[in-house]
Amino acid sequence: MPDSLHELSKLGVHLQPRDGAAFRGIRFVNDGNEANAQFPSAGVPGIGLRRQTLHQHLVERAEAAGVCLRWGSTVQLMEDRRVFVAGKAMAYGWLVGADGMNSRVRRWAGLEIGSTMSRRFGFRRHFHVKPWSDFVEVHWGQSGQAYVTPTGPDEVCVATVARDPHCRLENLLAELPHLQQKLGRVALDTERGALTTTRRLRRVVSGNIALVGDASGSADAITGEGLGLGFRQALMLAECIESNDLARYHREHAKTLQLPQTMARVMLLMDRSPTFRARALGLLASEPALFTRLLGVHLGAESITRFVAAKGLDVARGLIWPAHSNASTLATGS
Repeated sequence: MPDSLHELSKLGVHLQPRDGAAFRGIRFVNDGNEANAQFPSAGVPGIGLRRQTLHQHLVERAEAAGVCLRWGSTVQLMEDRRVFVAGKAMAYGWLVGADGMNSRVRRWAGLEIGSTMSRRFGFRRHFHVKPWSDFVEVHWGQSGQAYVTPTGPDEVCVATVARDPHCRLENLLAELPHLQQKLGRVALDTERGALTTTRRLRRVVSGNIALVGDASGSADAITGEGLGLGFRQALMLAECIESNDLARYHREHAKTLQLPQTMARVMLLMDRSPTFRARALGLLASEPALFTRLLGVHLGAESITRFVAAKGLDVARGLIWPAHSNASTLATGS
């Protein structure tokens, strides 16, 4: 997403559309109805790309910055907070747990206490097909969502997210025959899956140990903000380490999760309630400017407080009395 690319550029990694494929907005599709929103900043697209490509850019930047990468080295975390890498004790001034949702560092540092607000299961696969749209499409089915991202001139990535751990990509695509037909049958890789959660921790710092990325809390993958959160937190953590103030990192970390987790709650309500979903998409389809503005909130271009003050009543009216909202829209010619 554009906000993630902005944070990544601050870390010294500059992605280009040629690294994958550019996309200019988000499209929701539900029971044949569509709602579209372009990114509010003209000329600033998102980029869909394979994770291996991003990983290589990150590795090259780390090496250029002088980072020593110890691939394939076994890490042992001892009870007395000593760390052994490939059997050798390693002294450290700071230790950062950036080891994902099932973080070993988090357990080792005693930072597990928190709350999990949602827990779903995601799967992804790439298909050899020319992208039919320069939007990321989110298709809503009975079991969950399928989102389609262009990742090259002749390739798209399809990811599905569902509440049922047994719901695989092919199961959800069977609920979306219009999407299944577009994809064809030429898959480029095998299906891979992972757990996705919305989770908040009580603490993300213990002494000179800090957590970052999914190890430190998360928002459901449907928000598209997982990588952006990691980049944002990395920048903040670097500043706090430089000023020897991890207490500040602990205080400000929660702010990075507020907006993505709020958006996750809304999206998950749409997932659970077909009625709410139909009303929400109907409202967004009838008022594209509202959808664009809401997308701007999601990207941090506008504060959610300002949006609610300006449009909250209209949104509530449109969700509670959708017929009245549509009539009002037609009457005003907006």
